[in-house]
Amino acid sequence: MNAKVIELNDSAVSVSDESGLLVQSPGFAVIGERGLEVGRAAEQQVRLRPTSSFNKFWHQLSLEPLGYSVGNIRHFADLAFAHLLHVADEAQLDGDVIFAVPGNFTSQQLAILLGLARQCPFSPIGVVDAALASAVKLVEKPNLVFADIQLHQALVTRFSIVDGNLQRESVIQIPEAGLQSFNNLVMQLATGLFVQQCRFNPQHNAESEQQLYNALPEWLAQYGKNRSSLLMEINTGNAVHQAKVPWETLIQKFSDFYGRIYQQIDSVSKEPDTQLVISSSLAKLPSFINAMSTSTDPGIAVPESLGKTCLELEQYINSDDDGFHFVTALPLVGEVQAAQAPGRQDDAAGQAAVATHVLYKSHALPLGKVTISNDREQDLKESINGKNIQLSIAGLPAYLGQIEREGNQVSVVCGEAGALLNGEKITGRQNLKLGDLVQFTDNSEAISLIRVRDGIE
Repeated sequence: MNAKVIELNDSAVSVSDESGLLVQSPGFAVIGERGLEVGRAAEQQVRLRPTSSFNKFWHQLSLEPLGYSVGNIRHFADLAFAHLLHVADEAQLDGDVIFAVPGNFTSQQLAILLGLARQCPFSPIGVVDAALASAVKLVEKPNLVFADIQLHQALVTRFSIVDGNLQRESVIQIPEAGLQSFNNLVMQLATGLFVQQCRFNPQHNAESEQQLYNALPEWLAQYGKNRSSLLMEINTGNAVHQAKVPWETLIQKFSDFYGRIYQQIDSVSKEPDTQLVISSSLAKLPSFINAMSTSTDPGIAVPESLGKTCLELEQYINSDDDGFHFVTALPLVGEVQAAQAPGRQDDAAGQAAVATHVLYKSHALPLGKVTISNDREQDLKESINGKNIQLSIAGLPAYLGQIEREGNQVSVVCGEAGALLNGEKITGRQNLKLGDLVQFTDNSEAISLIRVRDGIE
């Protein structure tokens, strides 16, 4: 039975195998009438039950007593164990598992994690730095900086190439620069706008505050869809409240938050020939990339690549007879190793980078030919499978088009309904470039063109 990979990012603990992501579960727990609930169900109650909700049990994993009694929960390790069991059940884990964990995990936290894992229905076989696994297939220069965001912090990790290995050199934690702080900032801004524009305070009531929290991902995902303003709406049952703000104004409010992360990235990127790669979670924050001071856009690590890399390099991560070791260096292989050979010249220098994948809802599909179909009856959920993206949009035909790559040219071939390219209506065949956004209605999720260096090309 093939191994699977668990990535411990508390914003979304994920399970993957060679086919891609299987399960994502946010690091939340709540104790209510139905007992202990974890994951997505707990996150949907975090503002309803603030005194019995927890979301730091991965970030501060320990056996220290909580200091107060909450059911049978003694410490954060109990909550982490419950979450592991939940994830194992969701992904049907019963074989070998590799853990990819944050680089700031201490030896004590690793010992606790492995102790918990050994009581689960699966078998832990290795532990690797998550940033290393995300970056090792993306190396193009002798030095690499990888930035990621978790629930309670951002992490900036510096790597260098030593004897054919990508080796971790340092890890910088940026406290209060995680998605929790970002969401709190957006909620504060949104509340002020609702109060100002319609005299409605969504945080005055627990139900509307939870509704506000739940709506944040959908609202923030609207950035880049050819709209100059964000329209926010909360339906309380008795009334529908709306507030509107220009994206430019909103993004200006994010500058201090982003600036703390940029500062730490800059502090470890001063070596010559340093490459910057960021996680897709950071890349999705509105205008995070656009506001960077770097001369070139960073590379983006798609979520699926971490698990695939761990499985491809499993022999270097597996534990041995001496016990578990936290793997902080991995060999450069294949295309990446050739790229680092002395005297090799990059024959693509000076040419525009060509997209290698399409990205839709955190799933990256390699280009060749990707077909976009539509469930006109809306009986099926949207899905991504192999070379097909299936949408569910009322009023559109079953065939929407395809995105294909021939050599260095990528193009979209529209179906009879046409499409939107970066917000503009198109028909027939249109050439595409890296970063382009393809949609089929104004409100539909965009399909974006990205470049991935993961050894597939």
